[in-house]
Amino acid sequence: NNIGESFYRPWVPFVTTIFLFIFVSNWSGAIIPWKLLELPAGELAAPTNNINTTVALSLLTSIAYFGGGLAKKGLGYFARYVKPTPILLPINILEDFTKPLSLSFRLFGNVLADELTVAVLTFL
Repeated sequence: NNIGESFYRPWVPFVTTIFLFIFVSNWSGAIIPWKLLELPAGELAAPTNNINTTVALSLLTSIAYFGGGLAKKGLGYFARYVKPTPILLPINILEDFTKPLSLSFRLFGNVLADELTVAVLTFL
């Protein structure tokens, strides 16, 4: 009852790349207090400390999610919007638009709070 190798194997590079990017980005902001280094053109920070990066990551993942669903099930993929009842159609559509936004704000907020905590603790 496990998922077959032919189903998960094509997604391993994508998931690994996203995971490593977020992991290295978050730890680069947690280990090194980049906000303490001021440059004439601005300041250094973890890449995920920018809301544009987190929104781009969430949109990329959502597009891959829809693309994978359409590739596997074709147009029958959209039948999931009316299950278990067609009354839930607007809620299911709204969920697909709000989920990437919510996830990007969560990642941005967590990284920002981490960097601010590290910066405050280094000034103590």
